[in-house]
Amino acid sequence: MRILAIVLMILGVLMLLYGGFTYVAPEKVVDAGPFKVFADRQHTVWIPPVVGIVTLGAGAVLLALGGRKSSA
Repeated sequence: MRILAIVLMILGVLMLLYGGFTYVAPEKVVDAGPFKVFADRQHTVWIPPVVGIVTLGAGAVLLALGGRKSSA
C-alpha cells in the first residue's frame, strides 16, 4: 500500500506541474472515393488542477494510514 501511495503522490505532483498532455493522431482530411488524405493533428488533453490535488491528497492519506497497525 505504501508503493501505491507514493505513486499517487508522484502522479498528483506531475498533474499539478504539467496540467495536461498533447498527443498526435492521424485524422482523415479528404475522402473522395478511392482518394483519401490523412494529416497528423495534435490533440491536447487538459487535466484540471483539482484532479492533481485530489490525487496528491489521496496518496498522502494512504501513506499516513498505511503506517498504522491495527490493535485487533
